[in-house]
Amino acid sequence: MTGTFAFHLDATDGRARTGRIETPRGTIRTPAFMPVGTAATVKAMLPESVAATGADILLGNTYHLMLRPGAERIARLGGLHRFMNWDRPILTDSGGFQVMSLSELRKLTEEGVRFRSHIDGSEHMLSPERSMEIQAALGSDIVMCFDECPALPASRDRIAESMALSMRWARRSKDAFGDRPGHALFGIQQGGLEEDLRAESAGALQEIGFDGYAVGGLAVGEGQEAMFGVLDYAPGQLPADKPRYLMGVGKPDDIVGAVARGIDMMDCVLPSRSGRTGQAFTRRGVVNLKNARHADDPRPLDEECTCPACRGYSRAYLHHVFRAGEIISSMLLTWHNLHYYQELMAGMCAAIAAGSFAAFEADFHAARAEGDVAPL
Repeated sequence: MTGTFAFHLDATDGRARTGRIETPRGTIRTPAFMPVGTAATVKAMLPESVAATGADILLGNTYHLMLRPGAERIARLGGLHRFMNWDRPILTDSGGFQVMSLSELRKLTEEGVRFRSHIDGSEHMLSPERSMEIQAALGSDIVMCFDECPALPASRDRIAESMALSMRWARRSKDAFGDRPGHALFGIQQGGLEEDLRAESAGALQEIGFDGYAVGGLAVGEGQEAMFGVLDYAPGQLPADKPRYLMGVGKPDDIVGAVARGIDMMDCVLPSRSGRTGQAFTRRGVVNLKNARHADDPRPLDEECTCPACRGYSRAYLHHVFRAGEIISSMLLTWHNLHYYQELMAGMCAAIAAGSFAAFEADFHAARAEGDVAPL
């Protein structure tokens, strides 16, 4: 693979930013939302359908792929892009978040985390070096350094200890990543809800030097108000000339609020997971297709939306196929949700470029406050 990784900031409006991340596999327009392809697939979607929603980049999960089908097997088969038929950029997480959630199945040491697979109980070791090795085998374009992410709430001492360990692991990740032209390594800021610990973490990461920086350790149970409280200062602690990635976020209002505070990249399973459970995100908020009020409604889910679910199918049909357990329900609602998320990102990009982000944000909240259209 030839080419370089670069970030270009095109416009700002307040703290909101729009720009481009250039990679050998294509341009990522920011602010960017990354659909989650946990096991080398965005559930219920063909890769070309994901691309049709406007997604420039996907996220893959190191933990799940290392266990099944195995990173070395994927490498032998030509890498993750070829394996899943996705020719645009891919970001892979480090596996740290998933491993840390296995509290009963793992042992944490300075070396790394020894854990048992949730699939078959087999024992594995994940360290900064092993995480870099796995992500290199997958061939991801953006690699995340290995870190520990404690669940909140947690004591200040626990958060400080975890942050310090993550910074030591960040250094080892950078050393193990080596020189890989065209591929990028992102550091992950930790520190919980403590501003001084986050500043210390940001300083340590910048001393090491990364291609981009993530705000980690949020969306782990602290609530939106606390998360926004951290985002009021955390992005500003990171370099302005590098991409800023908020991990694991989130709902549409989380995303708009994060962009308003200077975030460039986000990911979340919510649009695809909600699609499989009969929930659709629209300009007027969340619509629950399980509800009986949709059973006789011939109108589309969202009259302004151009996705296949809204162009060709009624609310009555979407309600029927969900209640009947038909696979097409997950397909159509997931496509709609991902389309909505990408449309939201494109709207923010345009508003920031035009200097009208505040008006965009006000209109976004006003439409949601009105609520879903009344049934016929």
